Amino acid sequence: MSGVPGLQEDCEALLGAFQEADTVRFERFAELWRERRFHTIFHGRMRALERNKITKKTLELAQQYFLPPYAFQIRVGALYLLYGLYNTQLCQPKIQIRIALKDWPEVQSFQQDLIDSQHYDAAYIFRTLRRARAFHFTAMPKLLNYRTKKKIQENECKEEFKDPSNRVSSLITNDVLEELMNIHEHYQKMKCAISADKSQPDKALSLIKDEFVVSLKDIALEHQEWQQKRLKLLLKAKETDEMPNRVEEETSLRSEGSERADALARIKQKSYSAVVEASKSRRHRQVILESSESGSDYGKSPRRSKKSSRRPQPAEKRGQIQAEKETVTCHIGMPVITEEDSSDTEEVPLSKRRRRR
Repeated sequence: MSGVPGLQEDCEALLGAFQEADTVRFERFAELWRERRFHTIFHGRMRALERNKITKKTLELAQQYFLPPYAFQIRVGALYLLYGLYNTQLCQPKIQIRIALKDWPEVQSFQQDLIDSQHYDAAYIFRTLRRARAFHFTAMPKLLNYRTKKKIQENECKEEFKDPSNRVSSLITNDVLEELMNIHEHYQKMKCAISADKSQPDKALSLIKDEFVVSLKDIALEHQEWQQKRLKLLLKAKETDEMPNRVEEETSLRSEGSERADALARIKQKSYSAVVEASKSRRHRQVILESSESGSDYGKSPRRSKKSSRRPQPAEKRGQIQAEKETVTCHIGMPVITEEDSSDTEEVPLSKRRRRR
């Protein structure tokens, strides 16, 4: 209904907590108001036009709980809520509470019920709102505009806040009981008048019990108490049904999360367990360590070998290093051109070969 997200849920949570408190005292409502920090509901940076619009929506939402078919305690809580919202709004001049003329008789009867039930704190707050001229009397509950839908959307009532429909209590009211009492007294007098003993009626004429009206009143009260207990049991049953559903949802979410985590763990395990082979272009960088054929010089890095090659070395060592390089290339798999060994030719050092060339 309201254009403000979460506003209806907050108002219903406040009224629901007030209903659970099982009281209509303003002190308890004020405690709940302060706990939920409802006095900051209109705070925030906004323009004057937007502030007026939000205030109208908020008062319109709270006003719907002030009228039937809601229970008496919810209507009292809505009265306290309207009082708090009207006095904490930041609009100047203040936005009034919209009341249609067709709903005003219900409001007046509600005020009379407050006075008869001696709920003077609620009656005082209602009188304070009237003195402050907080009510704006209109012809229609909602503002009608040109080119709008003819059918007005009805607000969905929360079942917990509704006044339970009791046909028995609606039929057997205080006025009906009083009228029945008067009829019963007149009936008793007529029986005494036609009987022989004028002080009491004859036993043959006693067709109805003397305490007929009192017993009817007691039966109506017992039925009302039974209906209230039944409503509480139904609400508890709904709460207990919702709890296992929530537990099932949580377990399903957890199982889905665990399955996803297991799948990711398997993917990571497969990716890390796979052996990364070097590409063909970089195989010459791999160093093969063989203790039988190579010495301790094979494990050295190429940088150290470069540094050592810069130093002046004798011819014998140079020949040995060249032979070792040839063996390494054989192990790596590079093509090596071997010269045929002849018994006639003698080994000549590397320096003498260069000189001959």
